[in-house]
Amino acid sequence: MSMAEKVAYAEALAGFRMEAEEAKLVGSLAGGLNACVECCDRWVSRGIALRWEDQHGHKDTLTFADLMERSARFANVLKAHGVGPGDVVACMLPRVPDLMTVALGTWRAGAVYQPLFTAFGPKAIEHRLKTSNAKLVVTDPANRPKLDEVPDAPPVAVTTPIGGSAEKRPGDLDFAAELAAASPVFEPVTRKGDDLFLLMSTSGTTGLPKGVPVPLKALVSFRTYMTDAVDLREGDTFWNIADPGWAYGLYYAVIGPLLIGHATTFYDGGFTAESTYRIIDSHGITNLAGAPTAFRLLIAAGPEPAEGVKGQLRAVSSAGEPLNPEVIRWIAEHLSAPIHDHYGQTELGMVVNNHHGLAHPVRIGSAGLAMPGYRVAVLSDDGRELGPHEPGTLAIDIERSPALWFTGYLNQATPAIGGGYYRTGDTVELEETGHISFVGRNDDVITSSGYRIGPFDVESALIEHRAIMETAVIGKPDAERTEIVKAYVVLKPGFTASEELAEELRLHVRHRLSAHAYPREIAFVAQLPKTPSGKIQRFLLRNAEKAAAERASGFIRGST
Repeated sequence: MSMAEKVAYAEALAGFRMEAEEAKLVGSLAGGLNACVECCDRWVSRGIALRWEDQHGHKDTLTFADLMERSARFANVLKAHGVGPGDVVACMLPRVPDLMTVALGTWRAGAVYQPLFTAFGPKAIEHRLKTSNAKLVVTDPANRPKLDEVPDAPPVAVTTPIGGSAEKRPGDLDFAAELAAASPVFEPVTRKGDDLFLLMSTSGTTGLPKGVPVPLKALVSFRTYMTDAVDLREGDTFWNIADPGWAYGLYYAVIGPLLIGHATTFYDGGFTAESTYRIIDSHGITNLAGAPTAFRLLIAAGPEPAEGVKGQLRAVSSAGEPLNPEVIRWIAEHLSAPIHDHYGQTELGMVVNNHHGLAHPVRIGSAGLAMPGYRVAVLSDDGRELGPHEPGTLAIDIERSPALWFTGYLNQATPAIGGGYYRTGDTVELEETGHISFVGRNDDVITSSGYRIGPFDVESALIEHRAIMETAVIGKPDAERTEIVKAYVVLKPGFTASEELAEELRLHVRHRLSAHAYPREIAFVAQLPKTPSGKIQRFLLRNAEKAAAERASGFIRGST
């Protein structure tokens, strides 16, 4: 890092003051504020707030004034049906304008918004509704049948899709009719900074999902990410591909852009390279955000489709899992755009980033530097702060992170908080420059012949190969080496699985990475197990390998 870059970044960190950031809000954390006012009402003179399109060619454009009126109508609907400040309203809708109405109207009424991803089945929905004790669920006809299988489900409001009908059950509310009959005026309910406005859930990859309370003071952190990391500017046209049923999509495709008076984009359709390039082109997208899974699919489609939008994107942000170096290289070469890796959690929002908006060097393979408002550290198992190149757990220094808003899971003790730190559970290394290099989840790190191997490094080497679309790497139990590296790979169209190709991949990783970290076993698969938000679930692959090893050894669980 050059001296100028060090100075610029140090000034950005030192310049962060909660008082100054709070002053950018209409309300105040101590005196009271309302998320609908911050994300909508204050910006009515700005014009467009949402550009929407679906896979059938339907389009709509809503202004901040439109959303203010719709939010007031829905807040009146909530009040009429007994939903008040602090109550939870669940929403299971795809990326449609009605989702905006529900979120903003919920906040206007001082209530708490709970997203439900539309791919959830009844069991996932039941657990989340039981956790939240939601007073109302808003959904569409396509998802309404799932609630029939949820015991003690709360009242339901059903929306009307374009060209369709509400298709209600007896007792359901007709969302459109209720809005039309409601008053377009509703005085926003003021809440304090520690009061909740969101109730999220963890992804549940290592157990039942836990409730994540999000207080209004998180708005400060969300705003900082949009300005410093995403670098969303006045002249940008912004699209975050992530689904608002999950944290990154809700925090930074809905709340983040609206919070700074900027329009956002919704595309309600399945993800394909063709549709992505079409939206980028037709809407004039200049600032794009998404997950590595989406960018890998663009790569799999080849360079030709990218030609039509090459040079149009000014900034691209990636979050959700580590960004492979090959993706960075491909986006730079074929889209002429810088793509930066960002790190965060549902519990934190984004906290470590290669910032588009701050002057500092970007290191390939690094998650970046701490976002203003946070101090991060790398901790040993016994809680000591580690120096450069010592693997440990990424942690947030609570006392010196004024933008930190997470204080614990809903109605649960939080073992990750203690000794003045919040421990993320992710294994990283600190570099001399302050950059954080991602190694893997604590349970993802592979120990083989005494070496600690980060699956991300092996995956990054594999994905450079011309035949690989996606890959997941795990440690497979091995009597001699403790674990061996095993890779599950998804091939690009036109390539065929064979032992010859497997050997070629092994040699490729040995050459690109190291002799001890290459995958000794390679399994060719049609797809990888993922969470609904697109994160690879390595633990499912590990569990399958452990079960297979137990069967092979004749071990029966529970026997003597």
